[in-house]
Amino acid sequence: MKTLRRMACVLALLAAASTAVAAPLDVFKDLEGTLDIAGGTAHIPVMTQAAQDIMTFNPKIRITVAGGGSGVGVKQVGEGLAGIGNTGRPLKPAEVEQFGLKTFPFAIDGVALAVHPANPVKALTKDQVVAIYSGAATDWKDLGGEPGAINLYGREDGSGTRETFTDKLLGKAELAPTVNVVNSNGAMKTAIAQDKRAIGYVGIGHLDSSIAGVAIDGHVPSQENAASGEYPVVRDLFMNTKGEPTGLTAAFIDYIYSEPGAKIIEKSGYIPIPKGGK
Repeated sequence: MKTLRRMACVLALLAAASTAVAAPLDVFKDLEGTLDIAGGTAHIPVMTQAAQDIMTFNPKIRITVAGGGSGVGVKQVGEGLAGIGNTGRPLKPAEVEQFGLKTFPFAIDGVALAVHPANPVKALTKDQVVAIYSGAATDWKDLGGEPGAINLYGREDGSGTRETFTDKLLGKAELAPTVNVVNSNGAMKTAIAQDKRAIGYVGIGHLDSSIAGVAIDGHVPSQENAASGEYPVVRDLFMNTKGEPTGLTAAFIDYIYSEPGAKIIEKSGYIPIPKGGK
């Protein structure tokens, strides 16, 4: 009898858990159509997992997720080519005015300097970072590393990751012409992982065993430190729509703010922001 009662309790708990997870998806039950999402590459893991959850729940819904950077996100949503345009930076007043955009911050992300794991340099000062990216420092031996040229990597113009990195660390310093430009966090990871003399920057959520984060002025890049304010190179991630979202677009945004959405955000390495602000 005890075994039967125990099994009944377990089944009840599983049913409750299933209902709790399914509830945010219930709004998609009677919806159908296509939602195109484009823009910031840091957003892709979150958007992709949410899209998979929704399309599995209701196969009549089709959601596409593409990158391209924050500038592409603004352009695509502003011109009506995407329902949601993602940015890793706040919208500029001119963008809001031109396209009539609404913005939805949903996660906190830090931007981390990164090097190849074999590079012994795992800490730099802000002044050293400026020297590296302005071209004043060109050899790793001058920074405590093995002799060899510093291979610089950066993001494309319009990238929210680049804008955060520049604003928080470089200020008005002019970038060296030797910076190798890559067009996504994924491409940056690949470049650094394959180049022992590389230095670049990615969203903290993209740090893994293939690349090594670099502390800046003693501040270690981690999402916990980014959320607490200990790590200073931080930004919010935004979803943006043309006017107030409706239908499938509004339901998708609400799902990102739901409890399952928060778990997706955390699993992707970010800190959730509740709807309406921090």
